[in-house]
Amino acid sequence: MTEHLIGVISDTHGLLRPQALQALKGVELIIHAGDIGDPRILRHLERIAPVHAVRGNTDRGDWAADLPHTRVVEVGGLRLYVLHELFTLDLDPAAAGLAAVIFGHSHSPRLERKNGVLYLNPGSAGPRRFTLPVTLAFLHIDNFSLHADLVNLKL
Repeated sequence: MTEHLIGVISDTHGLLRPQALQALKGVELIIHAGDIGDPRILRHLERIAPVHAVRGNTDRGDWAADLPHTRVVEVGGLRLYVLHELFTLDLDPAAAGLAAVIFGHSHSPRLERKNGVLYLNPGSAGPRRFTLPVTLAFLHIDNFSLHADLVNLKL
C-alpha cells in the first residue's frame, strides 16, 4: 500500500508566491491547471517535484505552445483529468473511468463529488482576485482512494 501526495496549483499568472513553494515541499508530483503566466513558474516548481501542466486561456507565446489543453495523469492506479476551463469538458468523467477532474480558471476554490468523480479547483495561488482567497490544494491517494484538501496560503 503506497500513499501519494500530489500538489495542485492553478492561476499563478506569473506570480509564484514563496508561501506556495513552501506548502508544496514534500509532494511527489505537482499538477498546474493553467494560466501559468511565465515559463519560469514551471521551472521553479520542477525543483520540488515533476510537474504536469496544461495551458490556460491566458498562456500565450512559444513557451506555452507545447502545453496541452488537457491531459490525463495516472497516479496510484487512478486517472486524473486536467484542464483549465471546466466548461470545455467534453467527456463523461465517470464513463471514462476518471477518478478526478482538476481545473482552474475561476480563481474560486471548489471541491465536490459528482457520480463518484472528484471535481477539484485549487483556486488561485497567484495574484489575488477581488476578495477570493489565495489557495492551492493537496490530493491524497491511498489504496485507490482519493481525497483532497484546500489550503489557504497565509500572506
